[in-house]
Amino acid sequence: MAALVVTVVVLAAGAPVPSALAVVLAATSWAGHRLWQMRARAREAARSRGRVLECCELLASELAAGQPPVSALAAAAADWTALAPVAQVAAYGGDVPAAFQRAAAMPGASDLRLVAAAWRVSHRTGLGLADALARVAATLRDTLATERVVRGELASARATARLVAGLPVAAWMIGSGSGGDPVGFLLTTLPGVACLAAGLGLVVVGLAWIERIAAGVHQ
Repeated sequence: MAALVVTVVVLAAGAPVPSALAVVLAATSWAGHRLWQMRARAREAARSRGRVLECCELLASELAAGQPPVSALAAAAADWTALAPVAQVAAYGGDVPAAFQRAAAMPGASDLRLVAAAWRVSHRTGLGLADALARVAATLRDTLATERVVRGELASARATARLVAGLPVAAWMIGSGSGGDPVGFLLTTLPGVACLAAGLGLVVVGLAWIERIAAGVHQ
């Protein structure tokens, strides 16, 4: 969409074809980079959600084995360095639930708020922290199992979107093989550059739309 809007402005200003084409390619590259960043953030968030579950299970097992909370947190921080600030707070006798709350601000780590809540309730009521964390881990395990099912359903939608995005290339090849000159039209004429911008813009918008739908499901 960004490529389409910018190109329309350039064409309206009467820019020559090379300049208009350069703008289209630059805008499309920028949009593609943003799309890649969205996918990278989504993958990182998914990894963090898995690490939260592993952290919770490790803490529960360490505490159930008789380890003190400080030692259990140190073991969890050694396994996942993102928890190092939490372990440090615990070592100095600070507010561990608040440290978990701050760590929950990381992408995909929002479930650490449940760990913080379990930690706070356990210390206020005297209930076993290991049992509380084991229950949190069970909840997170069920949530991740549901998320895996959702990811599987979304995989087909993503595959369809990529297939549709590749259809213009197939049409390009068919046009070239039938005696036409789609490359010359798209790259050397103003109407062709406008069509190229519209096509690339719609492809990027479609792929970004799928990614936003997937991100909304995981939130």
